[in-house]
Amino acid sequence: MTVGYEIVCRLKPYIQPFERNLALKELEALTGAVPTPETTVDLPTDSLVYRVMTTQSPTYLADRLTYWEQLYPDGNPFTRQLTRQVKREATANIVRNGIPPEQLQAILPFQQEAPLPNRRNLRYGPHGIHEYRGKFFPQLVRSLLNISGVGSDSMILDPMCGSGTTPTEAVLLGCQAIGLDLNPLSVLMSRAKCASLMIHPDELIKAYQSLKVELLQAAALSTYLPWFESLSPQDQAYLSHWFAPQVLAALDPIAVHIKNAKHSACRLLFQVTLSNILRRVSWQKDDDLRVRKEIQPNREVDVMAEFLAELNRSVKTILALLYENQDFPVGQATIIEGNARQADQLLTGQRGRIDAIITSPPYATALPYLDTDRLSLCYLGLLPRPQHRQRDYQMIGNREITERQRQLNWQEYQQRRTELPDEITRVIDLIDTLNRQADVGFRRRNLPALLARYFLDMQQVFKIFIKLLKPGAPAYVVVGNNHTIAGGQRVEIETDKLLAYLGESVGLRLVEKLSMEMLVSRDIFKENASSSETILFFKNQP
Repeated sequence: MTVGYEIVCRLKPYIQPFERNLALKELEALTGAVPTPETTVDLPTDSLVYRVMTTQSPTYLADRLTYWEQLYPDGNPFTRQLTRQVKREATANIVRNGIPPEQLQAILPFQQEAPLPNRRNLRYGPHGIHEYRGKFFPQLVRSLLNISGVGSDSMILDPMCGSGTTPTEAVLLGCQAIGLDLNPLSVLMSRAKCASLMIHPDELIKAYQSLKVELLQAAALSTYLPWFESLSPQDQAYLSHWFAPQVLAALDPIAVHIKNAKHSACRLLFQVTLSNILRRVSWQKDDDLRVRKEIQPNREVDVMAEFLAELNRSVKTILALLYENQDFPVGQATIIEGNARQADQLLTGQRGRIDAIITSPPYATALPYLDTDRLSLCYLGLLPRPQHRQRDYQMIGNREITERQRQLNWQEYQQRRTELPDEITRVIDLIDTLNRQADVGFRRRNLPALLARYFLDMQQVFKIFIKLLKPGAPAYVVVGNNHTIAGGQRVEIETDKLLAYLGESVGLRLVEKLSMEMLVSRDIFKENASSSETILFFKNQP
């Protein structure tokens, strides 16, 4: 006999309208029933409260739901259950309270009560360990996973995984995940985040305490820098241009002791922690996307104090989630340094086996993605400086090209323009015509060729979606719009509409476009963020 449940569910009070839309979709997907607004029970009722009839247990729903704060089985206020997601987010509040890492176990996991967040929290657990421009909202990914209907045996792919939000959330939901990215720092971050979910808390505390003791006992600054001197001469010269000599001397024992850490997952976490302070202790102008140097002669930088504070914060945010999540099985992730345009070749064993794709492709020419990370790439030995430009050229959405490459891109576009939807070629041709009629700088002159390259690249990526997805499986593409000034005229680049046309032109079926217009800026680089974002919901035609 099938057991039915009548459950009253309360939304988080601070979510935005598009998140409410996703919340109702995920609740319907998980329960198999349409939620109805609740106005009859003795609860603090408002439009945040919904009732649903389902065969799914309240515990299952509490474990899965994203945008919901509390559940009341049978509508009874005394049967309240907090969702697992809201408790995970609440761990960030505990971390900020100054509690030592070793004391977290005494207060976690939360029981019936937790310090409920009063605003959106994006930095709980692994999501809080490194700054990253253009970062996904983790809640967005989790809700899309719920809407897609995936389970613990499902395989989730993000072929442009950035800082690893999609694979991390897939692993937290108990799924298997694959992430690809061409940026080696993105790969390191993604691996560190996913691997951190597998660490036993005792192992992390032991590795943390050991590293801290070793660093505090380290000898005074030396002229011998084994880590720095292990780097290529080109990288040494480049880093010497961006770091004071005493800063390089202070960084060296940190890098050496991290390298010697025995636990591989802890070592990854410590490397990411070091990466996150490099910009702060360098001569790079703070919070500036461009490569600008700012030497402040009177500035004193305590590198060891910066690192130990960052290490303490990173370890606490991971530990708090591990303690809170200790009774919930997690999945596993494979993170590959590779090109999304070659994903079918890199994942030959996964053709036709992917259950869902969730990704946010780089916005066309919006950010210098690789150059922003150049200090970490060089110092951590992830990508030698001489290889940066060539790697940049390979990245989708790259905005740096030579005149020769611009000409080659434009020639290829002219040869292949019939492959693209008319809506795309009209925008590219309009910008080209307007710029030819005016005296414009090299960036605007390059834009038509860069846009052509972007849409041809995305066409290839969409074709690969079809090869990798199961028949009927979903692909969610989060994309931002932009604009340019061409010949003195503002031209909107409605990337969401153009990619929707492009996906359909290669055989994907566009199910829905979900506007995220109320979304606030995603990161510290907010001045460069696109003005609006859209979720494109495709399905692989069966």
